Amino acid sequence: MTTGPSIDGVLVEWGERLFYPASRIVKTDATPRLNTPNRPSAAAIRQRIAATVMRRAPQVMVKVTGGGRGMGAIAAHFRYICKNGQLRMEDDRGVVREGKEAMHDLVAQWRVSGSLIPETSHRREAFNIMLSMPQGTDAQTVLKAARGFARRELRDHHYVMVLHEHQANPHVHLSVKAESIDGKRLNPRKTDLHRWRETFAEKLRELGVEAEATRQASRGANRRDERIWQVKARQQGRLSQSEEQHVKSGAGYERSHSGAFEAWAHIKKALQASDVPEDRELAKHILRFVSESAYFKEVAPRLLREAAHQDKQRTTPVQSREVVKTRPSVDIER
Repeated sequence: MTTGPSIDGVLVEWGERLFYPASRIVKTDATPRLNTPNRPSAAAIRQRIAATVMRRAPQVMVKVTGGGRGMGAIAAHFRYICKNGQLRMEDDRGVVREGKEAMHDLVAQWRVSGSLIPETSHRREAFNIMLSMPQGTDAQTVLKAARGFARRELRDHHYVMVLHEHQANPHVHLSVKAESIDGKRLNPRKTDLHRWRETFAEKLRELGVEAEATRQASRGANRRDERIWQVKARQQGRLSQSEEQHVKSGAGYERSHSGAFEAWAHIKKALQASDVPEDRELAKHILRFVSESAYFKEVAPRLLREAAHQDKQRTTPVQSREVVKTRPSVDIER
């Protein structure tokens, strides 16, 4: 067995692929290095692994649910998230508003602050974001974490947030003005969404709530997230079976999930070879976590068939061909 830098190097190299994919640099030296600036430490990777495979920490959800193309759509979203003035609205300055009149005042402010927002627009003038935690999480803690998230990630933008705690999962709706105070426009990409999830989870942990932001591929999950209309329809009992969320598929799905499982395999192998009992115990939990994942259950039958086919090919005796001796022709004898 081994311990020390060799195992830590494997954890950093492959753990980064599982938990910090956005920070990876393409075409780097494949040799594991522990002293690279801004890379997660082996201890941090161990903590993320333990939270994911041992404690099964709750996963945060951060989703862009849409965006207002003009002030008309933005105002309609304001009415929805605050229930037409019944729920409190908190803006980027920390000012809390309540009531229809306060909501209308906020709409008027957004229309003229910065570039004028027309009633209808060909581009998104605002982004609607939802931050959510599983049922049982304290709603006020979710609101505090959302507040910390917005102050870090959206600090140069006007935004409004509203807490929804009347549904099973406590969540916060954020409406963010696309144009920042200095005129730059918000355009969230996949890497931004992953960073947002990491930030939200970090803010929850700072408040004493265990939370993780592990990618679906790293968890072996294969379900598509429900759209906002599906969530509402499900809560009202109107979601038909044909409208249920479906499993993911396609080349991108296969590539990301198989890559994640390759990383898990390398990490498990390294931890199994460790002299530290806690590492070997963690390896057992990784094996259990992977084998219980939806992706493993999806591909396991295929892998077993392929393995059985390969075993059959190895064990089936090869029939020897009978060698027939013939006399050389007269020309050759000569």
